[in-house]
Amino acid sequence: MTKPPGAGPLHGSMTSDEAIAGLTDAYFNRTKAIVARFGDARVTYAVFMRRPVVSAPRLMVEWLERVAAARGIEIGIELMHKEGEWIGAGDPILYLTGSLVQLGDLETLYLQKLGPPCVAAHNAYQMCLELPGAAFLAMEARHCAGAEMQEMMAYAASVGSRAAQREGAKGFIGNANDATAHWFGQGRGYGTMPHALIGYARSTVRAAEMFHETFPDEPLTVLVDYFGREVTDTLALCQRFPDLAAEGRLSVRIDTHGGRFLEGLDPAASYAVLERHAPGAIRRYRSETELRHLVGTGVSAAAIWRMREALDEAGFPRVRIVASSGFGVGKCRVMQQARAPIDVVGTGSFIPDTWSETYATADIVAYDGVARVKLGREFLLHRHGERQRNSGG
Repeated sequence: MTKPPGAGPLHGSMTSDEAIAGLTDAYFNRTKAIVARFGDARVTYAVFMRRPVVSAPRLMVEWLERVAAARGIEIGIELMHKEGEWIGAGDPILYLTGSLVQLGDLETLYLQKLGPPCVAAHNAYQMCLELPGAAFLAMEARHCAGAEMQEMMAYAASVGSRAAQREGAKGFIGNANDATAHWFGQGRGYGTMPHALIGYARSTVRAAEMFHETFPDEPLTVLVDYFGREVTDTLALCQRFPDLAAEGRLSVRIDTHGGRFLEGLDPAASYAVLERHAPGAIRRYRSETELRHLVGTGVSAAAIWRMREALDEAGFPRVRIVASSGFGVGKCRVMQQARAPIDVVGTGSFIPDTWSETYATADIVAYDGVARVKLGREFLLHRHGERQRNSGG
């Protein structure tokens, strides 16, 4: 696994024995002390997830390598699934081999660095495949619990994106901050303005003017929902910046609040929009959630189609539409079924909803070369034996 250019040390930099002891579970520290007293053993751990995921082990592996260097020891790391590969539930992602004294106190921390990225990578992979023609922008940072999670989620999105790109999707083109932009092959984060700038300027057009005067060489993406005049303000922007609109350097971002419809829409008008553009999407059974994504309030498929209609009718076919707000796997799937003309999706919804699904697990499957594992985890022994046979062990 090659580290991308400019990768920074945000994630998991603590490798001293003191730091590890303070962060790890007490029973692992006590086990380490007991084994050191009664005699070390060479062990092999199988590390796995209880649900299907996409392999995203790099942060864990690099941390273990730093710990091994700090302790002056060797940790055997055998990766069973390369980064970006799909992994079934219970299938070992990797095996770790080494001294029980040296490995026993690391489990808490290396599992933290494995499970969440694997689940988030799977989510990102699915989202990209559901909307293969749209580019994605990772906007998860402000929903993360600190810098370590921020890096884990950006890394995960990049892994899931590359897996989807191998299957023909556009995937993630970048993210919204500089610190983790390297995961997407970028030198800096993307983004123009939050709602706060429009509130400050008291006008959508004026906020765009301020941005353009300050950053004249940058493409311009403008939020258009602040005043509830998405269509009106979008057309005013196009008329104010006709050159940018004609060059494809003007985008509008729709982030309409879930408590109201996009300007000019209501339930009947929303159905009518989809009847014009994607009638098949609304002529089959739909769950309540799917209907909301199609014709409901907020950023619906009907809202995106209505914006595209207005732009094209006004002679601005090259103005791009950026959609944000709640774009997870399910919403991406519905948008694709409605053929919603989205150019870019801004999303942080690859962050796992159910955090318990992110729990990685490790079990020792061999002690001094003798296969042994707790009852119920014999499937790990079988896979380990397979590995040994294949390697001539």
